[in-house]
Amino acid sequence: MRLVSYLDAAGDPQAVENADRHIWSSHTLGAGVAVSMDELLHGGEAALTALRSAARSATIDGRPGDVDPARRISPLPRPGKIVAIGLNYHDHAAELGVEIPALPLMFAKFPTSVIGDGATVEWDPRLTDAVDLEVELAIVIGRRARRVSEEEARRYILGYTCLNDVSARDLQFSDGQFVRSKSLDTFCPIGPAIVTPDEVGDPGNLAVRSYRNGEIMQDSNTSNLIFSVPYLISFCSQAFTLEPGDIIATGTPGGIGYSRDPRILMHEGDVMTVEVEGIGRLSNPCHEVRAG
Repeated sequence: MRLVSYLDAAGDPQAVENADRHIWSSHTLGAGVAVSMDELLHGGEAALTALRSAARSATIDGRPGDVDPARRISPLPRPGKIVAIGLNYHDHAAELGVEIPALPLMFAKFPTSVIGDGATVEWDPRLTDAVDLEVELAIVIGRRARRVSEEEARRYILGYTCLNDVSARDLQFSDGQFVRSKSLDTFCPIGPAIVTPDEVGDPGNLAVRSYRNGEIMQDSNTSNLIFSVPYLISFCSQAFTLEPGDIIATGTPGGIGYSRDPRILMHEGDVMTVEVEGIGRLSNPCHEVRAG
């Protein structure tokens, strides 16, 4: 099942998208169906089962979708936490010339940085002139998780989505830590949908790619992850509680623009695109805005 959110007068309603990009609003799928992402997340397995059943009936009945795809926003408009993992691909560690970390390297991206597919990534060129993109497979947590084992971890996943860990490299290296450089407003595109685990398949064997203006930048596979999806969920949950709607961004592979010679960075009018096999493509135009 592919879960999306969209804007209408009611706020951020929940919807389901099929393979033909027909989108059905939860409002029209029948009584007892969660009508927002927040309601779905807090409704647990029963809410997800009801939505899946209603979406299956709409597919069988051949009902046309009732939501314009252009009205989609981030499928998770305001995550609770965005836990990001650094240096989690063998090829990325190799291009940086650093040792493989013994444990996951964690930092946070602020929820205010989240935007959806097609929305504009903006920055003030007086603040940063070294903007880079990073494709990442993102885990969306569906159940409260505290001190769970690797063997139990998959039970806590609502689904997966694409995430672009947009980064201001000059701020990243001048600050000596990552939060500010990766949390500027609009620096966390997410989407185009949250895809449930049954449709994604093995999260440890998915193609991941990024593009600048249609030209490929990163081209790897989650088989190159250093720390697996179950390990990351378990590792995080030993330290802090993961709640429904939290996101774990699993890291980016080799091929980032800042490591190239010459460097390839984002500028006014560029379009950055990331894609993960089984989930789709997430594209965002770039705009430089001088504030004040």
